Amino acid sequence: MAMTGSPSLGGNAREFYTTYTYYGGERYYAAFGDNTNARNFVYDGWVYLTDSSGSVANIEMDLNQVMPNGETVIFGVQCDGWSGTWDFSENIGTPTAPVDHWLNSSAPCNVRTWSQFTWHHVQISYSRDDYGNVTYQSVWLDGNQQPINVTVPSAYALSWAPTLLTNFQVDSFDPGSSSSTVYLDNLTVSRW
Repeated sequence: MAMTGSPSLGGNAREFYTTYTYYGGERYYAAFGDNTNARNFVYDGWVYLTDSSGSVANIEMDLNQVMPNGETVIFGVQCDGWSGTWDFSENIGTPTAPVDHWLNSSAPCNVRTWSQFTWHHVQISYSRDDYGNVTYQSVWLDGNQQPINVTVPSAYALSWAPTLLTNFQVDSFDPGSSSSTVYLDNLTVSRW
Protein backbone atom coordinates (compact mmCIF):
# COMPACT_ATOMS: atom_id res chain seq x y z
CA MET A 1 0.00 0.00 0.00
CA ALA A 2 1.42 3.37 -0.97
CA MET A 3 0.39 6.91 -1.91
CA THR A 4 0.67 7.92 -5.55
CA GLY A 5 0.11 11.09 -7.56
CA SER A 6 -0.96 9.22 -10.70
CA PRO A 7 -3.57 8.08 -11.23
CA SER A 8 -5.40 10.30 -8.79
CA LEU A 9 -8.31 12.70 -8.66
CA GLY A 10 -6.99 15.03 -6.00
CA GLY A 11 -3.21 14.69 -6.25
CA ASN A 12 -2.84 11.71 -3.88
CA ALA A 13 -4.53 8.34 -4.25
CA ARG A 14 -3.96 5.19 -2.23
CA GLU A 15 -2.48 2.35 -4.30
CA PHE A 16 -3.28 -1.23 -3.23
CA TYR A 17 -0.90 -3.71 -4.83
CA THR A 18 -1.98 -7.19 -3.77
CA THR A 19 -0.45 -10.58 -4.55
CA TYR A 20 -2.57 -13.69 -4.22
CA THR A 21 -2.27 -17.43 -3.94
CA TYR A 22 -5.28 -19.73 -4.31
CA TYR A 23 -8.18 -17.26 -4.16
CA GLY A 24 -6.46 -15.21 -1.44
CA GLY A 25 -7.12 -11.61 -0.50
CA GLU A 26 -5.81 -8.75 1.56
CA ARG A 27 -7.60 -6.38 3.93
CA TYR A 28 -6.27 -2.87 4.41
CA TYR A 29 -7.60 -0.59 7.16
CA ALA A 30 -7.30 2.87 8.65
CA ALA A 31 -8.74 4.23 11.90
CA PHE A 32 -10.00 7.80 11.54
CA GLY A 33 -12.01 8.70 14.64
CA ASP A 34 -13.83 7.49 17.73
CA ASN A 35 -17.42 8.76 17.42
CA THR A 36 -19.53 6.19 19.28
CA ASN A 37 -22.85 8.01 18.89
CA ALA A 38 -23.27 8.43 15.13
CA ARG A 39 -26.02 6.21 13.72
CA ASN A 40 -26.12 7.18 10.03
CA PHE A 41 -23.27 6.83 7.55
CA VAL A 42 -22.40 7.39 3.91
CA TYR A 43 -19.22 5.77 2.59
CA ASP A 44 -18.11 7.74 -0.46
CA GLY A 45 -15.00 6.90 -2.49
CA TRP A 46 -13.56 6.55 -5.97
CA VAL A 47 -12.08 3.22 -7.16
CA TYR A 48 -9.74 2.84 -10.16
CA LEU A 49 -8.99 -0.53 -11.75
CA THR A 50 -6.04 -1.40 -13.98
CA ASP A 51 -5.75 -4.20 -16.53
CA SER A 52 -5.06 -6.53 -13.58
CA SER A 53 -8.74 -6.33 -12.57
CA GLY A 54 -9.50 -9.63 -14.32
CA SER A 55 -7.97 -11.42 -11.33
CA VAL A 56 -10.13 -9.53 -8.79
CA ALA A 57 -13.16 -11.40 -7.43
CA ASN A 58 -14.39 -8.96 -4.78
CA ILE A 59 -13.79 -5.44 -3.61
CA GLU A 60 -14.95 -5.01 -0.04
CA MET A 61 -15.56 -1.59 1.54
CA ASP A 62 -16.38 -1.75 5.25
CA LEU A 63 -16.84 0.53 8.21
CA ASN A 64 -16.44 -0.57 11.83
CA GLN A 65 -17.78 1.46 14.76
CA VAL A 66 -17.62 0.86 18.49
CA MET A 67 -20.97 1.83 20.07
CA PRO A 68 -21.44 3.39 23.56
CA ASN A 69 -22.11 -0.12 24.99
CA GLY A 70 -18.62 -1.24 23.84
CA GLU A 71 -19.84 -3.58 21.09
CA THR A 72 -18.47 -3.15 17.57
CA VAL A 73 -20.81 -2.79 14.61
CA ILE A 74 -19.47 -4.07 11.30
CA PHE A 75 -20.99 -2.44 8.23
CA GLY A 76 -19.72 -4.86 5.58
CA VAL A 77 -20.38 -4.30 1.87
CA GLN A 78 -18.70 -5.85 -1.16
CA CYS A 79 -19.05 -6.02 -4.91
CA ASP A 80 -19.06 -9.80 -5.33
CA GLY A 81 -17.72 -11.17 -8.61
CA TRP A 82 -18.74 -14.70 -7.68
CA SER A 83 -22.45 -14.01 -7.26
CA GLY A 84 -22.60 -10.86 -9.42
CA THR A 85 -24.29 -8.91 -6.60
CA TRP A 86 -23.64 -6.32 -3.96
CA ASP A 87 -23.31 -8.27 -0.72
CA PHE A 88 -23.70 -7.21 2.90
CA SER A 89 -22.58 -8.84 6.12
CA GLU A 90 -24.52 -9.86 9.20
CA ASN A 91 -23.82 -11.59 12.52
CA ILE A 92 -25.93 -14.77 12.56
CA GLY A 93 -24.57 -15.62 16.02
CA THR A 94 -24.65 -13.38 19.07
CA PRO A 95 -22.34 -10.49 19.98
CA THR A 96 -20.40 -12.77 22.38
CA ALA A 97 -20.43 -15.79 20.02
CA PRO A 98 -20.38 -14.10 16.61
CA VAL A 99 -20.72 -15.82 13.26
CA ASP A 100 -19.94 -13.46 10.39
CA HIS A 101 -22.03 -14.21 7.31
CA TRP A 102 -22.36 -12.65 3.84
CA LEU A 103 -25.74 -12.25 2.14
CA ASN A 104 -26.32 -11.50 -1.54
CA SER A 105 -28.59 -8.55 -2.24
CA SER A 106 -30.69 -8.30 -5.38
CA ALA A 107 -28.53 -5.36 -6.57
CA PRO A 108 -26.17 -6.48 -9.38
CA CYS A 109 -22.41 -5.93 -9.18
CA ASN A 110 -19.39 -7.67 -10.70
CA VAL A 111 -16.08 -5.86 -10.33
CA ARG A 112 -14.66 -7.61 -13.43
CA THR A 113 -17.23 -5.76 -15.57
CA TRP A 114 -16.13 -2.32 -14.33
CA SER A 115 -14.22 -0.34 -16.93
CA GLN A 116 -10.45 -0.38 -16.59
CA PHE A 117 -8.38 2.80 -16.31
CA THR A 118 -11.48 4.69 -15.17
CA TRP A 119 -12.47 6.17 -11.82
CA HIS A 120 -15.67 4.60 -10.45
CA HIS A 121 -17.69 6.47 -7.83
CA VAL A 122 -18.97 4.19 -5.04
CA GLN A 123 -21.37 5.49 -2.38
CA ILE A 124 -22.95 3.31 0.30
CA SER A 125 -25.55 4.43 2.83
CA TYR A 126 -26.40 2.57 6.01
CA SER A 127 -27.51 3.17 9.57
CA ARG A 128 -27.66 1.33 12.88
CA ASP A 129 -29.84 1.25 15.99
CA ASP A 130 -28.69 1.11 19.64
CA TYR A 131 -28.48 -2.71 19.52
CA GLY A 132 -26.19 -2.94 16.48
CA ASN A 133 -28.86 -3.82 13.93
CA VAL A 134 -27.70 -2.39 10.62
CA THR A 135 -29.96 -1.18 7.82
CA TYR A 136 -28.17 -1.29 4.48
CA GLN A 137 -30.07 1.32 2.50
CA SER A 138 -28.53 1.83 -0.95
CA VAL A 139 -25.40 1.55 -3.04
CA TRP A 140 -24.59 3.95 -5.85
CA LEU A 141 -22.10 2.99 -8.57
CA ASP A 142 -21.21 5.82 -10.93
CA GLY A 143 -24.40 7.65 -10.00
CA ASN A 144 -26.75 4.68 -10.44
CA GLN A 145 -28.64 3.94 -7.23
CA GLN A 146 -29.32 0.33 -6.29
CA PRO A 147 -31.60 -0.08 -3.24
CA ILE A 148 -30.80 -2.80 -0.71
CA ASN A 149 -33.21 -1.89 2.15
CA VAL A 150 -32.38 -4.78 4.48
CA THR A 151 -31.89 -4.75 8.28
CA VAL A 152 -29.69 -7.39 9.92
CA PRO A 153 -27.92 -7.86 13.30
CA SER A 154 -24.27 -6.85 13.12
CA ALA A 155 -22.93 -6.28 16.67
CA TYR A 156 -19.77 -8.02 17.91
CA ALA A 157 -18.27 -8.07 21.43
CA LEU A 158 -14.67 -7.53 20.31
CA SER A 159 -13.46 -5.52 23.34
CA TRP A 160 -12.14 -2.72 21.13
CA ALA A 161 -11.53 0.79 22.40
CA PRO A 162 -13.81 3.46 20.85
CA THR A 163 -12.97 3.71 17.16
CA LEU A 164 -14.22 4.30 13.66
CA LEU A 165 -12.22 2.54 10.97
CA THR A 166 -12.52 1.68 7.32
CA ASN A 167 -11.51 -1.55 5.65
CA PHE A 168 -10.71 -1.91 1.96
CA GLN A 169 -10.24 -5.49 0.86
CA VAL A 170 -9.28 -6.97 -2.49
CA ASP A 171 -9.92 -10.70 -3.09
CA SER A 172 -8.67 -12.89 -5.93
CA PHE A 173 -10.58 -14.75 -8.63
CA ASP A 174 -7.48 -16.82 -9.44
CA PRO A 175 -6.94 -20.41 -8.17
CA GLY A 176 -3.21 -20.08 -8.84
CA SER A 177 -1.14 -17.03 -8.07
CA SER A 178 -1.65 -13.53 -9.40
CA SER A 179 -1.60 -9.88 -8.43
CA SER A 180 -3.68 -6.77 -8.88
CA THR A 181 -3.35 -3.04 -8.53
CA VAL A 182 -6.39 -1.05 -7.40
CA TYR A 183 -6.55 2.62 -6.39
CA LEU A 184 -8.83 4.44 -3.93
CA ASP A 185 -9.15 8.22 -3.86
CA ASN A 186 -11.24 10.94 -2.20
CA LEU A 187 -12.62 8.58 0.44
CA THR A 188 -14.94 10.29 2.88
CA VAL A 189 -17.23 8.82 5.52
CA SER A 190 -20.07 11.15 6.48
CA ARG A 191 -21.71 10.44 9.82
CA TRP A 192 -24.41 11.90 12.02
